[in-house]
Amino acid sequence: MKQVEALSKLPHAVGFSGHASVREYLVKSLENMGLEVSLQTGYTAGDWGNFSRATNIMARIPGSEGGDALVLLSHYDSNPHSSYGASDAGSGVATILEGMRAFLEEQKEHKNDLIVLFTDAEELGLNGADLFVNRHPWTKDVRLVLNFEARGSGGPAYMLIETNRGNENLIKGFERAMPEYPVANSLAYSIYKMLPNDTDLTVFREDADIEGFNFAFIDDHFDYHTALDTPGRLDRNTLAHQGSYLMPLLGYFGNADLSQLKSLNDRVYFNVPFFKLLSYPFEWIWPMFVLAAAFFVTLIIMGFKNGQLRIKGVLTGFLPAVLCLLLNAVAGYYAWPLLKNLYPSYADMLHGFTYNGYLYIAALSSLAAGSCFWIYSYYRKVKTTDLLIAPVLLWLIICGLLNTYLPGAAFFLIPVYALLISLFIHLRQDPPNPYVLTALAVPALWIFAPFVKMFPVGLGLKMIVATSVMSVLIFLLLLPVLLEFPKKKQLAGLGISLFLICLLGAHFSSGFTEEQPKPSSLLYVLDADKQEALWATYEKQPSSWTQAFIGEDPSVPGELTEQTLSSKYSTGFSYALKAPLKEVRPPEIAVLEDTIIDRNRQIRLRISPQRDVNRLEIFTNEVTLSEAVVNGIGLSEYYLKNRRGPKLVTHYISDNDSTELALTFSADEPLELTLYEASNDLLANPMFSVPPRPGNEIPMPFVLNDAVLVTKKIRFE
Repeated sequence: MKQVEALSKLPHAVGFSGHASVREYLVKSLENMGLEVSLQTGYTAGDWGNFSRATNIMARIPGSEGGDALVLLSHYDSNPHSSYGASDAGSGVATILEGMRAFLEEQKEHKNDLIVLFTDAEELGLNGADLFVNRHPWTKDVRLVLNFEARGSGGPAYMLIETNRGNENLIKGFERAMPEYPVANSLAYSIYKMLPNDTDLTVFREDADIEGFNFAFIDDHFDYHTALDTPGRLDRNTLAHQGSYLMPLLGYFGNADLSQLKSLNDRVYFNVPFFKLLSYPFEWIWPMFVLAAAFFVTLIIMGFKNGQLRIKGVLTGFLPAVLCLLLNAVAGYYAWPLLKNLYPSYADMLHGFTYNGYLYIAALSSLAAGSCFWIYSYYRKVKTTDLLIAPVLLWLIICGLLNTYLPGAAFFLIPVYALLISLFIHLRQDPPNPYVLTALAVPALWIFAPFVKMFPVGLGLKMIVATSVMSVLIFLLLLPVLLEFPKKKQLAGLGISLFLICLLGAHFSSGFTEEQPKPSSLLYVLDADKQEALWATYEKQPSSWTQAFIGEDPSVPGELTEQTLSSKYSTGFSYALKAPLKEVRPPEIAVLEDTIIDRNRQIRLRISPQRDVNRLEIFTNEVTLSEAVVNGIGLSEYYLKNRRGPKLVTHYISDNDSTELALTFSADEPLELTLYEASNDLLANPMFSVPPRPGNEIPMPFVLNDAVLVTKKIRFE
């Protein structure tokens, strides 16, 4: 934690004053361990058109056999512009620093080379990783990467594998390393691959076919990329969990044969208490399913044969199961839109997870339990064996679909086996042994309970429907035990009461305080061509601090919304109001070359800031660019053909660098460039008298904020 505190004294995004201080601290820390440190600096644009100068920090410890290398990876930049980066990714950097210190102190022999790599500009577009993977000679030796990341400030650190092939050898190696508290499942990475949330490790995998492990935590998502990402809000148990991964994996893979990690085979894996990580081959998925289905059919035949099942009772049993699912699916689906209507300020928490989000998860879970008990209380006269057929069939259908479309979730079948055994016991015993039934209910709770919270925390409350549906599905798995409870209506009342209590608690904690501050935003936007200025905000529910500038009845910003500045969630300005003109100096534009060769027009220009700036964003009209080069670095052909919208490039500027742009396009097409030049100094700029935010507000993350923004157009006919 002392390392985290040292790394997160100031926001340290690329181009900010704290950035160089963190780099100097890391270099000194590694040198104090006796390591030879090298820096790699260069421009890179990554795959997203986010351009910056990155400086990677590296140290290499030779192994006894040399050659193959294991990389310990994290990034040292924080997110622009207000994040202190304690969790993201000060926690990862600190884990590696302390891990290497302890490892070197023990003087353990290791066969493979160890590379400590602290990348730069990860938050801008994985730029430092791109620089290392594609331009550093050490890349050819790298066989495995351990990457430490964060998307919140607490909770368990999930292990996520990244591989272009099968995961079998990686999983086997992970199991042999025996980390003490693994939290991982093959579903998580299947979902991760579907999301636009890449890490530095993704660059290693995509550009160099290098595999690895991500370790990242996601709880308290509301701290992510905000001014709340401070050491005081980082959970110490979470930080310790990261270290509990690093040390055994460093010891094992430091001596393993890293050339044997690639595999064409996949394994299903999941963790359970006491047993740590369990896994089995993908080849078992369908045989296990067929066996479960055959067992189910056998039980049905046996049940009808001995009179324990009746057609009418079985058909009746589908009504409560389907009703529970539909009722709670609808409630979960409409919960977030309804909450945003009731509490408009929630829309200003762009990642979609509110400070009282855990109460909403508890509320929907309680509603699911209460409604299920209430519905099943009306089916007391239906035999338990009849009521269990529907849940088994529904779960088998779900597992069959998951096996087909999301095979990483095949372990969902394990609790279904427990449900089938419970059905068998009910068919054979009257009354069944309650202790055995309770034991058989444990796998459902162990495996599925974490998912009730994981989806809405990681993906935002828009996914709280997953909480509702998963809670019902767990209830159905527990039916063999729960149906034996005599006072179902009282339990239903308890569930509904807890639902209301949680909603009441969420209501009283829906406001903003110093512990739970409101994200607010303010920009001064000067149109240098029209000599018009606006105050602008991204807030849907402007705070009183913001209203002091945009007024209580602001207008919609009109043209400003047509070209949304780059942001994680494509957030546009919401309100604007005319502002007084200030003498903010626009960038100087010098056309260095303008030629036509074979009907292709080539333009080269230099854009030089005339004030201290942090960012330059360049948009184009609808023109087809065959080539675009920024400060000597070409934007990829793939990006130029697939760029979303008119954005060409965002240059995150260090040391007030100029931007030299070389463009090639058809001479028959006109070219119009729109420049957005920004400095994040609105509150400190002497030309303005913007007071500090009140204690219950923080700068809104994920967007350009607290900025003086100048727009300017240049056209080539």
